Amino acid sequence: MAVDRETVLRSAAGLLMRKSAATMDEVARAAGISRATLNRQFAGRKALVRALEDLGIAECEAAVVRAAIDDGPVADAVRRLVGELEPAAGLLAFLYSENQLFEGDEQNTGWDRLDARLVGLFRRGQEAGELRIDLSPVWLTESMYGLLVSAAWAISEGRVAPKDFTTNVTELLLGGAVRRQT
Repeated sequence: MAVDRETVLRSAAGLLMRKSAATMDEVARAAGISRATLNRQFAGRKALVRALEDLGIAECEAAVVRAAIDDGPVADAVRRLVGELEPAAGLLAFLYSENQLFEGDEQNTGWDRLDARLVGLFRRGQEAGELRIDLSPVWLTESMYGLLVSAAWAISEGRVAPKDFTTNVTELLLGGAVRRQT
């Protein structure tokens, strides 16, 4: 039986989001495959985490494209983007906790590409007078990541309804980012 790598990755992501210290045996069971099959796909936990990182970056970059973040008012673009990122939020929640992904020489340049697009979105909003200028575009980007991850955790724990994901994230982010009229 052929093993679908993406299915294995999604199963691993689901487990690791809930239990970040899960063993490779637990990951294999969650994916419905043997440990040997998992090892043929990924030569250890580090390789699995890096493959999950590649998947997460690819999903986020695709969400940015689908959301057409360069079009229309920034608040609308942020709402579209958060809606498009929702399916990847659980994976982001796991990746966000994997500090080794963001340290040292092995950092994936995909994060830099993604950050540049999001920083550009928030900078565009500031330049257009739509967003506050006292919060840096980098901080707004990091805040959005944090809200995405927090919403994914709250939903996975059953504390927040899944249908409220996009509204909760965007309205809190934009409510704190919208330029105040004086």
